[in-house]
Amino acid sequence: MKIYDTLSAQLVDLIPVKEGEIKIYLCGPTVYNLLHIGNARPIIIFDAFRRFLEYIGYKVTLVQNFTDIDDKIIDQAKKEDLPFEEVGKRYIIEYWRDMTALKARAFNFHPKTTTYVDEIISYIKELEEKGYAYKAENGDVYFEVGKFSRYGELSHRKIEDLKVGIRVDVSEYKKNPLDFALWKSSKEGEPFWESPWGKGRPGWHIECSVMSSEILGDTFDIHAGGNDLIFPHHENERAQALAKSGKDFAKYWMHNGMIRMAQDKMSKSLGNVWYLRDLLKKFDSDVLKIFILSKHYRIPIDISEELLHTQEVSVNRVKESLNEAEEFFNGKVPYPQEMNYFKEQEEYLISGLSNDFDTPSVVARIFELSRDLNKALNSRDEETIKNNYYIIRNIYGSVLGVFETNEQVKKNNLELNQLMEIILNVRSVLREEKLYNLSDYIRDNLSKIGIEIKDTAEGTKWS
Repeated sequence: MKIYDTLSAQLVDLIPVKEGEIKIYLCGPTVYNLLHIGNARPIIIFDAFRRFLEYIGYKVTLVQNFTDIDDKIIDQAKKEDLPFEEVGKRYIIEYWRDMTALKARAFNFHPKTTTYVDEIISYIKELEEKGYAYKAENGDVYFEVGKFSRYGELSHRKIEDLKVGIRVDVSEYKKNPLDFALWKSSKEGEPFWESPWGKGRPGWHIECSVMSSEILGDTFDIHAGGNDLIFPHHENERAQALAKSGKDFAKYWMHNGMIRMAQDKMSKSLGNVWYLRDLLKKFDSDVLKIFILSKHYRIPIDISEELLHTQEVSVNRVKESLNEAEEFFNGKVPYPQEMNYFKEQEEYLISGLSNDFDTPSVVARIFELSRDLNKALNSRDEETIKNNYYIIRNIYGSVLGVFETNEQVKKNNLELNQLMEIILNVRSVLREEKLYNLSDYIRDNLSKIGIEIKDTAEGTKWS
């Protein structure tokens, strides 16, 4: 399998750090607002990428973080007159609502910055002891870029060029304009943690180096994110990680292209952001996923309602074909007996996705198979109907995370209902025993993850 590695700037063989396993860290959202379609692109891509790696036999660990302390979160908390923690909690809940509507699988770990502050402080202390970090007069602690000779390797720029050509956060307290904050001293009224350098909070870049190494180890397989993060975020992450451990950090770097509105980069400052949930009110999740996956992950995408409506037509044709196949067999399509055709189509899938995750070729083949399925329905060719139905549903669709069967949806809903029934029965017993503190604990903690419990005259209900 080959992937494009940003660090080496070429297609490379994907050779795992540990045979049979792939560990991936994907930069996640800063939780001060709802997910927009730009946030959704890497989620859709790497959900499918993980599914494919699992399909071909790898054990995959995929981590995506929540940045829940940041200037934007603090500003939002001030606007709403709320503790900063409440802003983060709210938008993490909204993240999960959007992920559910998108029908994306949760990743293996979703760490929050605020739960790793002790580890971040220890990490910075080690960088300081090794001579890579210094405390400035304003109380901030900076990484000294001049001490790290490999700075610029990921973004393929020289330090001298970066000083001149890249806009960075300039401070009179830095030794070098490229030095970046590891620890930021707290201003009056801002949240803080106690540290050897005084009251403050983590800088942005340090959190990902710490959480990735704590969960995946000092060296893991793939670091991923949007290509707008290559500099300075990922460059800084890599610098501090290599300086601290002396090990490779991420072996490979994968970056997806941006989403553009009328060929302009999507940006909150430009006021041209499309929130994911607004799009999901207008379009099925499969439409958004197929739209994203029908373009190669590394190229920028132009998006418009007109383009999405065009995609919707083709996606609906596939769904209609699948539904007609189910009706043809009175609800359940029998499993096909012809395995050679299966093997041929599976080889096409593996070949395409092993070539730098070429999802457009696989999406195109889904539409071809759907057209063949329609022809088979018209001619009542039962074996071809069964073959193409199962290839679309159980191979191509399963790997890309699209065209989920009604049975799968029902199964997921059934499992949730069964789980909630157990929880509510436990809570009822606690209330009968007058253990109200424990009963309220269950109710309050379910509320934190977006599940509301109401005690009514007809019994306890949840939503």
